[in-house]
Amino acid sequence: MAAYLLTANATVQCVHGGSASPTNRSARVKANGEPIVTQSSTYTVSGCPYTVGPVYMPCVTAQWTTAAQRIRAGGEPVLLQDSQATTTPNGTGLTVASTQTRVKGA
Repeated sequence: MAAYLLTANATVQCVHGGSASPTNRSARVKANGEPIVTQSSTYTVSGCPYTVGPVYMPCVTAQWTTAAQRIRAGGEPVLLQDSQATTTPNGTGLTVASTQTRVKGA
């Protein structure tokens, strides 16, 4: 099923509500005027409030585990709105709250 391409300006959060942003973005490929993000880009998470009992254990980074199967940019699969990621150190996911809504991929 087709989903919208994920851009660097998309609103992405860890499941605890921390804000996530890409460390890399495509310098050449854009969707709706915004740089897209590929699967190899690590996301940095900030503001995660997660605790285990009294111990503060925030999500720090996230790596994408799924991406588009048919679309690549610079040889890397591009991320889609329904792509999946895993955070470190908690092993939870990221949620894409919003992204551009003009370009879809599969």
